[in-house]
Amino acid sequence: MAIRMDNVGIVVQDLTPVIEFFRDLGLELEGRAMAEGEWAGRCTGLGDQRVEVAMMRTPDGHGRVELSRFIEPEIIEDHRNAPVNALGYLRVMFEVDDIEDTLARLSKHGARLVSDEVVQYEDVYKLCYLRGPEDILVGLAQSLR
Repeated sequence: MAIRMDNVGIVVQDLTPVIEFFRDLGLELEGRAMAEGEWAGRCTGLGDQRVEVAMMRTPDGHGRVELSRFIEPEIIEDHRNAPVNALGYLRVMFEVDDIEDTLARLSKHGARLVSDEVVQYEDVYKLCYLRGPEDILVGLAQSLR
């Protein structure tokens, strides 16, 4: 049986600053469009909906992040400030070549470390969690091997 992961979805209030954040992380904007009407509502179970969607792709082409801004129906819950041990989906992790350089690029978007430090796991990885625009939780990992 063949399977591959297509994308991770993140709901946001304003697409433009989040797109720019992920661009500076290294993702490429694949496209931006509206998903609306009866077919979309049948898929999500939300009924009639209007959603602006931006698809971001990793440079290697193997991973994508789908950013969605719901126009209708309105957003009803907000999990962005849930602690890292909360149930459900939490964050997306990216492997980067240089974690310090990546953090410097993302800081202009207001990104801030969750624990105020980059930690090192043995001689294998440097790791951190950060909050980006709209408090999106992102993990970064730099391989040391």
